[in-house]
Amino acid sequence: MVSLKLQKRLAASVLRCGKGKVWLDPNEVSEISLANSRQNIRKLIKDGYVIRKPNALHSRARIRRFQAAKSKGRHSGPGTRKGTREARMPTKTLWIRRMRVLRRLLRKYREQKKIDKHLYHELYMRVKGNVFKNKRVLIEHIHKAKAEKVKEDLVAEQAQAHRLKTKAVKQRRVTKKKEAEKLLILPQAKLLALKKAEEAKAKKAASAKKAAPAKKAAPAKKAAPAKKAAPAKKAAPAKKAEKAAPAKKAEKAAPAKKAEKAAPAKKAAPAKKEAPKKAEPAKKAEKKAEPAKKAETKAAQPPAKKQKTAVPAKKAEVKPAEKKQPAKKEEASKKKAAEKPADAKQPPTKKAAPAKKEAPKKAEPAKKAEPAKKAEKKAEPAKKGAQEG
Repeated sequence: MVSLKLQKRLAASVLRCGKGKVWLDPNEVSEISLANSRQNIRKLIKDGYVIRKPNALHSRARIRRFQAAKSKGRHSGPGTRKGTREARMPTKTLWIRRMRVLRRLLRKYREQKKIDKHLYHELYMRVKGNVFKNKRVLIEHIHKAKAEKVKEDLVAEQAQAHRLKTKAVKQRRVTKKKEAEKLLILPQAKLLALKKAEEAKAKKAASAKKAAPAKKAAPAKKAAPAKKAAPAKKAAPAKKAEKAAPAKKAEKAAPAKKAEKAAPAKKAAPAKKEAPKKAEPAKKAEKKAEPAKKAETKAAQPPAKKQKTAVPAKKAEVKPAEKKQPAKKEEASKKKAAEKPADAKQPPTKKAAPAKKEAPKKAEPAKKAEPAKKAEKKAEPAKKGAQEG
């Protein structure tokens, strides 16, 4: 038999394996024995005469079956154990594995936003405190915590809504009370203001009433002697005319009579106009002056027939001319008063001043009027005789 050691060695080096893995075809031994170089061995490998054997298989089936049984608790009795419990599986290793699993889960849930950072921190501290023995328990706790949080949020929202509602109700009550108080206070304030205004008006009216009669009483009192003084002055020339006046010159004295009648009429005119302003005191003064006016008319009629030439006539002509001026002034003052507002009634009060000045001057002839009247009564029979003659 031919030795093939050289060809096996060369084939192992070309196939990069051991000599035991090289298979040489036994049917082609003559050809293989002729190959003495690596090139010839490569040609044989290409032709399939030299092959590399496949690797021998190591089955895992028996091992897998054994491990499955062991996971079920088989093959772990006291007869198979070697070493203590801590030596076989240290508790530190179990703790590290458990912590890593639970913390990984919490990190994953936080990234997926299944839990917020507050819940993450709370659960992280609980994991560290050995609250959860495995991942399943932790997941159940997370679901419960989330459900409780949702419930708490709902309750908080309801409480907030209830708080806002009660606050709104209280605010409405407060506003209603304020409005009611305002409604009660405003009428009271208005009534007080009206009362104060009425009291002020009443005080002003009372003070005005007190002041008005005081002002009007003074000119009214002084006007009465002035009116009485006028007939007294006219009575004096009447006496002189009775003694020396002839009956023939009565016709010339006719204008004098008219002038004398016109003079008291003009004097009486301003008194009448002032009457409404002076009110009651002025009316009383007019009533007192009525007998004096009647005496004037009686005294003026008989002596006018027996007057002398034209001396009294001149006096009578001068008097009306002098007294027409105040009448014109009164007309001008009336026009001004009409132009001014109705409240300003100062011009008539100012023009009562001449009456005040005349009062003290004409008081003396008023005293002399009484003997003049007595003289007239004594002269009445003489007058009647003269008229009969």
